Amino acid sequence: MLTKEQFRDMLSHGPMLLDGATGSNLMLAGMPRGCCTEEWILKNPQPLTDLQRLYAEAGSQILYAPTFQAQPIALERVNLADKTEEINAKLVALSRSAAPDALIAGDLTTLAAFTDSWDPDNFQLLMDNYRRQIRGLIDGGADLLAAETLMYPQEAEAILTAAELEGAGAVMYSFTMQGSGILFNGNDAGPVLKELEQAGAAAVGFNCVAADMMTPYLVSKLRREVKGPLLCKPNAGNPVIGDDGIARYNMEAGEFARIVRECADMGAALLGGCCGTTPEHIRAVKSCL
Repeated sequence: MLTKEQFRDMLSHGPMLLDGATGSNLMLAGMPRGCCTEEWILKNPQPLTDLQRLYAEAGSQILYAPTFQAQPIALERVNLADKTEEINAKLVALSRSAAPDALIAGDLTTLAAFTDSWDPDNFQLLMDNYRRQIRGLIDGGADLLAAETLMYPQEAEAILTAAELEGAGAVMYSFTMQGSGILFNGNDAGPVLKELEQAGAAAVGFNCVAADMMTPYLVSKLRREVKGPLLCKPNAGNPVIGDDGIARYNMEAGEFARIVRECADMGAALLGGCCGTTPEHIRAVKSCL
């Protein structure tokens, strides 16, 4: 696994491209809504490897392994909690097989769907879940970790502690937040990201924020607090909910790339896409850069 210093040395040569959305593209490829994504991928690996191969061909230098909710508390609903480490290791290896030349980031996320992750009384529960997942990601050969779509500072603190205890190297942290830079608990994101950076984060930033005219402003605002690498992974605009209940994102690749380019000009060093983005969006970002 890369150390923070090794990872930042890579970024010293210019911005790096992340991948785009995974879940929405897998649903288009036939993954049922509401299933356990990790279980479905292990039973149906081809759509995932095809997608990640396309991202790598489009220019993604860092791919997120499909381990978004591969924590024991999440896997328990499909009776797979006892296989947490094995599942995470296998999914990292699967991503590696799809794109051997890309860096593979072990993906972690908020546990707000399964517990009150903002509650200090649940800190040990969070840390225990993240430790087991991180152990599997390390065993699987992840190059770094990406904690994304975090909602509360305590989640990041639990991941930070778990990563230290498991001997992990470079870890990126990104929160979902309002376009004005306010977290779900009402805190201003800037000081929270600054504190994480000072505590050892390799990079900090945001994801799952609509790409619009506010996004470059958000990067500019966060840059006043964050001195190291800043991560920008927005959605393809705002979702439109169809009659079937599925959220669809209609921002074209060219418009998305123009906004992300402005974010790069404002100082973002890690650039990619979240909900609704495709390899076409990443290819357009690469061309725009």
